[in-house]
Amino acid sequence: MKVKEIPVSLFHQAKLSWQSQRKLVANKKQVPVIVSLASIPSRLNIVHLTIRSILNQDVLPEKIVLWLHEDLKDSIPKSLNVLVGDLFSIKYADYFSSHRKLVEPLKLYPNKIIITCDDDMMYRKNWLSKLYQAHENHPDHIVANQTRCITYGSDGELLSYKAWKPDESGCKNPLLTLPIGAGGTLYPPDSMDKTVFNQELFLQLTPKADDLWFKAMGLLKGTKSIQAQNSGKEPIPIWGSQKVSLKKGNIGMDKNRTQWQALTDHFQLKFENID
Repeated sequence: MKVKEIPVSLFHQAKLSWQSQRKLVANKKQVPVIVSLASIPSRLNIVHLTIRSILNQDVLPEKIVLWLHEDLKDSIPKSLNVLVGDLFSIKYADYFSSHRKLVEPLKLYPNKIIITCDDDMMYRKNWLSKLYQAHENHPDHIVANQTRCITYGSDGELLSYKAWKPDESGCKNPLLTLPIGAGGTLYPPDSMDKTVFNQELFLQLTPKADDLWFKAMGLLKGTKSIQAQNSGKEPIPIWGSQKVSLKKGNIGMDKNRTQWQALTDHFQLKFENID
Protein backbone atom coordinates (compact mmCIF):
# COMPACT_ATOMS: atom_id res chain seq x y z
CA MET A 1 0.00 0.00 0.00
CA LYS A 2 1.28 3.46 -0.91
CA VAL A 3 1.69 5.97 1.93
CA LYS A 4 -0.90 8.32 0.42
CA GLU A 5 -3.47 5.49 0.47
CA ILE A 6 -3.22 4.88 4.22
CA PRO A 7 -5.49 7.79 5.38
CA VAL A 8 -8.15 6.81 2.81
CA SER A 9 -8.00 3.21 3.97
CA LEU A 10 -8.23 4.09 7.65
CA PHE A 11 -11.17 6.43 7.03
CA HIS A 12 -13.16 3.75 5.20
CA GLN A 13 -12.24 1.11 7.77
CA ALA A 14 -13.61 3.30 10.54
CA LYS A 15 -16.73 4.24 8.58
CA LEU A 16 -17.60 0.60 7.82
CA SER A 17 -16.88 -0.54 11.38
CA TRP A 18 -19.21 2.04 12.93
CA GLN A 19 -22.25 1.18 10.80
CA SER A 20 -24.74 -1.32 12.17
CA GLN A 21 -25.46 -4.41 10.11
CA ARG A 22 -29.14 -3.43 9.95
CA LYS A 23 -28.28 -0.07 8.43
CA LEU A 24 -25.87 -1.65 5.96
CA VAL A 25 -28.53 -3.87 4.35
CA ALA A 26 -31.76 -1.87 4.82
CA ASN A 27 -34.12 -1.21 1.88
CA LYS A 28 -31.96 -2.55 -0.92
CA LYS A 29 -32.76 -4.39 -4.13
CA GLN A 30 -31.21 -7.83 -4.59
CA VAL A 31 -29.42 -9.15 -7.69
CA PRO A 32 -29.19 -12.90 -8.44
CA VAL A 33 -25.52 -13.52 -7.68
CA ILE A 34 -23.41 -15.31 -5.07
CA VAL A 35 -20.38 -13.36 -3.83
CA SER A 36 -17.59 -15.67 -2.71
CA LEU A 37 -14.17 -15.09 -1.16
CA ALA A 38 -11.54 -17.01 0.78
CA SER A 39 -9.36 -15.89 3.67
CA ILE A 40 -6.35 -16.93 5.72
CA PRO A 41 -5.55 -16.88 9.46
CA SER A 42 -3.55 -13.64 9.33
CA ARG A 43 -6.59 -11.76 7.98
CA LEU A 44 -9.30 -13.21 10.20
CA ASN A 45 -9.50 -10.03 12.26
CA ILE A 46 -9.84 -7.70 9.28
CA VAL A 47 -11.82 -9.64 6.66
CA HIS A 48 -15.05 -8.41 8.31
CA LEU A 49 -14.28 -5.08 6.62
CA THR A 50 -14.47 -6.70 3.19
CA ILE A 51 -17.75 -8.37 4.16
CA ARG A 52 -19.14 -5.08 5.46
CA SER A 53 -18.16 -3.34 2.22
CA ILE A 54 -20.19 -5.95 0.28
CA LEU A 55 -23.15 -5.53 2.64
CA ASN A 56 -22.80 -1.78 2.06
CA GLN A 57 -23.38 -2.06 -1.71
CA ASP A 58 -26.22 -0.18 -3.37
CA VAL A 59 -27.66 -3.61 -4.27
CA LEU A 60 -27.33 -6.88 -2.36
CA PRO A 61 -26.32 -10.34 -3.60
CA GLU A 62 -28.36 -13.44 -2.79
CA LYS A 63 -25.56 -14.67 -0.57
CA ILE A 64 -22.05 -13.83 0.57
CA VAL A 65 -19.90 -16.86 1.39
CA LEU A 66 -16.52 -16.74 3.12
CA TRP A 67 -14.36 -19.85 2.74
CA LEU A 68 -11.92 -20.77 5.51
CA HIS A 69 -9.82 -23.82 6.28
CA GLU A 70 -11.62 -26.25 8.57
CA ASP A 71 -8.90 -25.81 11.24
CA LEU A 72 -10.31 -22.31 11.88
CA LYS A 73 -13.79 -23.40 12.97
CA ASP A 74 -13.10 -22.54 16.60
CA SER A 75 -11.16 -19.34 15.87
CA ILE A 76 -13.79 -17.07 14.33
CA PRO A 77 -13.56 -13.55 15.81
CA LYS A 78 -16.64 -11.75 17.08
CA SER A 79 -16.29 -9.17 14.30
CA LEU A 80 -17.15 -11.93 11.80
CA ASN A 81 -19.61 -13.92 13.88
CA VAL A 82 -21.92 -10.95 14.38
CA LEU A 83 -22.36 -10.67 10.60
CA VAL A 84 -23.43 -14.29 10.08
CA GLY A 85 -27.08 -14.66 9.08
CA ASP A 86 -29.35 -15.29 6.11
CA LEU A 87 -27.17 -13.19 3.81
CA PHE A 88 -23.65 -13.99 5.03
CA SER A 89 -22.28 -17.42 5.90
CA ILE A 90 -18.91 -18.98 6.68
CA LYS A 91 -18.08 -22.33 5.11
CA TYR A 92 -15.03 -24.57 5.40
CA ALA A 93 -12.75 -26.56 3.11
CA ASP A 94 -9.98 -29.05 3.84
CA TYR A 95 -7.33 -27.25 1.76
CA PHE A 96 -5.68 -23.85 2.08
CA SER A 97 -5.31 -22.52 -1.47
CA SER A 98 -7.34 -19.56 -2.69
CA HIS A 99 -8.91 -21.72 -5.42
CA ARG A 100 -11.58 -22.37 -2.76
CA LYS A 101 -13.31 -19.11 -3.53
CA LEU A 102 -14.62 -20.41 -6.88
CA VAL A 103 -14.16 -24.19 -6.84
CA GLU A 104 -16.30 -24.70 -3.72
CA PRO A 105 -19.25 -22.44 -4.65
CA LEU A 106 -19.34 -24.03 -8.11
CA LYS A 107 -20.16 -27.29 -6.31
CA LEU A 108 -22.86 -25.73 -4.13
CA TYR A 109 -24.40 -23.31 -6.63
CA PRO A 110 -23.78 -24.76 -10.13
CA ASN A 111 -26.60 -22.78 -11.73
CA LYS A 112 -25.84 -19.43 -10.11
CA ILE A 113 -23.79 -16.43 -11.17
CA ILE A 114 -20.73 -16.33 -8.92
CA ILE A 115 -18.65 -13.22 -8.24
CA THR A 116 -15.28 -13.71 -6.60
CA CYS A 117 -13.35 -11.03 -4.77
CA ASP A 118 -10.35 -10.68 -2.46
CA ASP A 119 -10.27 -10.62 1.33
CA ASP A 120 -7.95 -7.61 1.66
CA MET A 121 -10.08 -5.00 -0.12
CA MET A 122 -13.00 -2.71 0.67
CA TYR A 123 -15.26 -2.49 -2.36
CA ARG A 124 -16.88 0.73 -3.55
CA LYS A 125 -20.61 1.13 -3.01
CA ASN A 126 -21.50 0.60 -6.69
CA TRP A 127 -19.05 -2.27 -7.26
CA LEU A 128 -21.66 -5.03 -7.35
CA SER A 129 -24.28 -3.17 -9.39
CA LYS A 130 -21.73 -2.14 -12.02
CA LEU A 131 -20.33 -5.65 -12.34
CA TYR A 132 -23.82 -7.11 -12.66
CA GLN A 133 -24.70 -4.49 -15.27
CA ALA A 134 -21.62 -5.52 -17.26
CA HIS A 135 -22.85 -9.12 -17.06
CA GLU A 136 -26.26 -8.13 -18.41
CA ASN A 137 -24.49 -6.57 -21.40
CA HIS A 138 -22.33 -9.69 -21.94
CA PRO A 139 -24.22 -12.59 -20.32
CA ASP A 140 -22.06 -15.38 -21.76
CA HIS A 141 -18.70 -13.88 -20.83
CA ILE A 142 -16.51 -13.96 -17.75
CA VAL A 143 -16.40 -10.29 -16.74
CA ALA A 144 -13.66 -8.70 -14.62
CA ASN A 145 -13.09 -5.18 -13.37
CA GLN A 146 -9.33 -5.59 -13.77
CA THR A 147 -7.54 -7.54 -16.49
CA ARG A 148 -4.10 -8.04 -17.96
CA CYS A 149 -2.98 -9.30 -21.35
CA ILE A 150 -0.96 -12.52 -21.19
CA THR A 151 1.88 -11.62 -23.53
CA TYR A 152 4.14 -13.61 -25.82
CA GLY A 153 7.22 -12.36 -27.68
CA SER A 154 7.63 -12.36 -31.46
CA ASP A 155 9.40 -15.71 -31.12
CA GLY A 156 6.39 -17.21 -29.37
CA GLU A 157 8.05 -17.29 -25.95
CA LEU A 158 5.94 -16.36 -22.94
CA LEU A 159 7.13 -13.04 -21.49
CA SER A 160 7.57 -12.14 -17.82
CA TYR A 161 4.40 -11.30 -15.88
CA LYS A 162 5.59 -7.70 -15.61
CA ALA A 163 5.10 -7.45 -19.39
CA TRP A 164 1.45 -8.56 -19.13
CA LYS A 165 0.17 -5.00 -19.13
CA PRO A 166 -3.39 -3.95 -18.33
CA ASP A 167 -5.26 -2.84 -21.45
CA GLU A 168 -8.69 -1.31 -20.98
CA SER A 169 -9.20 -1.18 -24.75
CA GLY A 170 -8.78 -4.96 -24.96
CA CYS A 171 -5.96 -7.38 -25.67
CA LYS A 172 -4.73 -7.84 -29.26
CA ASN A 173 -5.59 -11.50 -28.89
CA PRO A 174 -8.86 -11.55 -26.88
CA LEU A 175 -8.19 -15.14 -25.80
CA LEU A 176 -5.30 -13.83 -23.70
CA THR A 177 -7.40 -11.50 -21.53
CA LEU A 178 -6.64 -12.50 -17.93
CA PRO A 179 -9.17 -11.55 -15.23
CA ILE A 180 -7.48 -10.29 -12.04
CA GLY A 181 -9.34 -11.38 -8.94
CA ALA A 182 -8.68 -8.36 -6.73
CA GLY A 183 -11.10 -6.11 -8.62
CA GLY A 184 -13.86 -8.70 -8.67
CA THR A 185 -14.64 -11.27 -11.37
CA LEU A 186 -18.09 -12.51 -12.44
CA TYR A 187 -18.52 -16.08 -13.68
CA PRO A 188 -21.81 -16.99 -15.38
CA PRO A 189 -23.19 -20.52 -14.94
CA ASP A 190 -21.47 -23.28 -16.93
CA SER A 191 -18.50 -21.08 -17.84
CA MET A 192 -15.82 -23.45 -16.49
CA ASP A 193 -14.58 -26.80 -17.74
CA LYS A 194 -15.28 -29.64 -15.29
CA THR A 195 -11.52 -30.03 -14.77
CA VAL A 196 -11.84 -26.98 -12.52
CA PHE A 197 -12.65 -29.37 -9.64
CA ASN A 198 -9.43 -31.40 -9.99
CA GLN A 199 -7.76 -30.41 -6.73
CA GLU A 200 -4.66 -32.53 -7.24
CA LEU A 201 -4.06 -30.92 -10.62
CA PHE A 202 -4.64 -27.29 -9.65
CA LEU A 203 -2.38 -27.66 -6.63
CA GLN A 204 0.27 -29.20 -8.87
CA LEU A 205 0.11 -26.71 -11.74
CA THR A 206 -1.02 -23.46 -10.08
CA PRO A 207 -0.57 -23.77 -6.30
CA LYS A 208 -0.30 -19.99 -5.88
CA ALA A 209 -2.28 -18.68 -8.86
CA ASP A 210 -6.00 -19.35 -8.79
CA ASP A 211 -6.61 -16.60 -11.39
CA LEU A 212 -4.51 -18.54 -13.91
CA TRP A 213 -6.26 -21.83 -13.17
CA PHE A 214 -9.69 -20.25 -13.68
CA LYS A 215 -8.49 -18.56 -16.89
CA ALA A 216 -7.39 -21.93 -18.30
CA MET A 217 -10.67 -23.57 -17.26
CA GLY A 218 -12.61 -20.86 -19.08
CA LEU A 219 -10.52 -21.39 -22.21
CA LEU A 220 -11.08 -25.14 -22.11
CA LYS A 221 -14.83 -24.49 -21.91
CA GLY A 222 -14.69 -21.92 -24.72
CA THR A 223 -15.78 -19.01 -22.50
CA LYS A 224 -14.39 -15.59 -23.37
CA SER A 225 -13.11 -13.17 -20.71
CA ILE A 226 -13.57 -9.41 -20.99
CA GLN A 227 -12.95 -6.31 -18.92
CA ALA A 228 -15.99 -4.41 -17.67
CA GLN A 229 -16.18 -1.03 -19.36
CA ASN A 230 -17.97 0.65 -16.45
CA SER A 231 -15.88 -0.63 -13.56
CA GLY A 232 -15.65 2.63 -11.59
CA LYS A 233 -13.06 3.35 -8.92
CA GLU A 234 -10.66 0.67 -7.75
CA PRO A 235 -11.31 -1.03 -4.40
CA ILE A 236 -9.52 0.30 -1.32
CA PRO A 237 -6.84 -1.93 0.23
CA ILE A 238 -7.28 -2.69 3.93
CA TRP A 239 -4.36 -1.25 5.86
CA GLY A 240 -2.22 -3.99 7.40
CA SER A 241 -3.59 -6.76 5.18
CA GLN A 242 -0.48 -7.37 3.09
CA LYS A 243 1.76 -8.90 5.76
CA VAL A 244 1.13 -12.24 4.06
CA SER A 245 0.58 -11.96 0.31
CA LEU A 246 0.88 -14.16 -2.78
CA LYS A 247 1.50 -11.09 -4.91
CA LYS A 248 5.10 -10.52 -3.84
CA GLY A 249 6.25 -14.03 -4.66
CA ASN A 250 4.21 -14.42 -7.81
CA ILE A 251 5.41 -11.14 -9.33
CA GLY A 252 8.88 -10.74 -7.81
CA MET A 253 9.89 -14.33 -8.56
CA ASP A 254 7.86 -14.46 -11.80
CA LYS A 255 5.84 -17.43 -10.58
CA ASN A 256 2.84 -16.32 -12.60
CA ARG A 257 4.86 -16.89 -15.75
CA THR A 258 6.03 -20.35 -14.69
CA GLN A 259 2.56 -21.40 -13.57
CA TRP A 260 0.93 -20.22 -16.81
CA GLN A 261 3.60 -22.08 -18.77
CA ALA A 262 2.80 -25.20 -16.76
CA LEU A 263 -0.88 -24.84 -17.64
CA THR A 264 -0.31 -24.31 -21.35
CA ASP A 265 2.11 -27.25 -21.51
CA HIS A 266 -0.26 -29.57 -19.66
CA PHE A 267 -3.40 -28.67 -21.62
CA GLN A 268 -1.58 -27.99 -24.92
CA LEU A 269 -3.03 -24.49 -25.17
CA LYS A 270 -1.83 -22.65 -28.28
CA PHE A 271 -2.15 -18.96 -29.11
CA GLU A 272 -1.51 -17.03 -32.29
CA ASN A 273 0.69 -13.96 -32.24
CA ILE A 274 -1.42 -10.99 -33.27
CA ASP A 275 0.61 -7.87 -34.04
